[in-house]
Amino acid sequence: MYQIDFEHPVHIYFMGIGGISMSGLAEILLEKGFRVSGSDSRSCALTEMLESRGINIFYGQRAQNMTDDIDCVVYTSAITPDNPEFAAAKEMRLPLLTRAELLGQIMKNYAVSIAVSGTHGKTTTTSMISEILLSAGLDPTLSIGGILKTIGGNIRIGHSRYFVTEACEYTNSFLSFFPQIGIILNIEEDHLDFFKDLADIRNSFRRFAGLLPAGGVLIINGDIERYEEIAEGLPCRVITFGSLPAFDYSASDIRFNEAGHTEFTLNRPGKAPAVVRLGVGGTHNVSNALAAIALADCLSIDFETAGRALLDFEGTDRRFEYKGSIGGVTVIDDYAHHPTEIAATLQAASHYPKKELWCVFQPHTYSRTKTFLTDFAKALCAADHIVLADIYAARETDTLGISSRDLQQEIRRLGHECEYFPTFDEIENFLLEKCTPGDLLITMGAGDVHKIGENLLGQ
Repeated sequence: MYQIDFEHPVHIYFMGIGGISMSGLAEILLEKGFRVSGSDSRSCALTEMLESRGINIFYGQRAQNMTDDIDCVVYTSAITPDNPEFAAAKEMRLPLLTRAELLGQIMKNYAVSIAVSGTHGKTTTTSMISEILLSAGLDPTLSIGGILKTIGGNIRIGHSRYFVTEACEYTNSFLSFFPQIGIILNIEEDHLDFFKDLADIRNSFRRFAGLLPAGGVLIINGDIERYEEIAEGLPCRVITFGSLPAFDYSASDIRFNEAGHTEFTLNRPGKAPAVVRLGVGGTHNVSNALAAIALADCLSIDFETAGRALLDFEGTDRRFEYKGSIGGVTVIDDYAHHPTEIAATLQAASHYPKKELWCVFQPHTYSRTKTFLTDFAKALCAADHIVLADIYAARETDTLGISSRDLQQEIRRLGHECEYFPTFDEIENFLLEKCTPGDLLITMGAGDVHKIGENLLGQ
């Protein structure tokens, strides 16, 4: 594998530079003196920001974009072997690194590298940890999978020994990392277009935990079924959190204030019980907060600082994000695209002030929709009204014979009414006609469903 010499910056080219993670890595290298260029299919806010910083970006991936002055090419899992740039780079024998391999090499430059993994909750927990480290004045470098308002983006370049990043299991990306502290929030079936089954996923997380050195720490959710199989025999320290008092960090007396935000009593080793108040809602965020507090204790950050940061944290973009209101209808947007995430988001919404709860869901990928069809239907039935958009294909093509109409039929089979419209215009017109003042409308999914709420609000 090509090794980047951070003492001697060179020219790095990013295929797909507009992605949330790739754009952040490009920023880090630019800050470290590297010459950075790249390409993407179209312009977006992130590419415009990078261009404003002097990065040359090609729109459209063509072989001629590969020039002799490029020293290394970075690409994502979305790049296929027949991609013209990728094929040209191979022909020119340019050094190639995956996004994860580059991120792993960057991590080596930090004495305290923190990697947050799990099927769900990575962005929120990474953001909570980021808020805590910032409040503690530790000047961390941050790589987040969403936009954090506190730093005005998804990346922050600090000048200390602390580095925080999300660690995604898809295509085993996180196995290219070099963490000192690893967090495992949960392990469930997902990305079955890559993994064979849950056992395969668990094995991947076990290998991730095995990356931690003897002086490192694994913070793991004890509610993961047979979590001991993931943690046993590791040379590092293991800290557990979860729902049971037997775990190192647990919560009791979970409650919700008038704004729907979560409060709970924290129980931890050698400390008196303490009240934690969050600036976000949902019982799933109790688990996320426990992981963040455990990490804060590992770094000797006082509880008052950590607690204040958690109260100030109001979420990241597309995680139960308040978008505005129209005609007395509150519009929220959420990234949930797995049945467990949908259930957590709608559970959080149940504590939010409202009359009726509307959920506009855009399934993400054909494989995920087919695998979890019944689970999606059951989770969505927690909303009073369900409206479905077409499946967002992302990296896939329709080879499975699945559609949103199949999900609509499954929801109706469970005795719940559900509407389906093939276009956003039809969905927006339907909502304008049916929603009434006091209702809560959530647009949900990992695709572009957020545009529906934004269009309604005139954004």
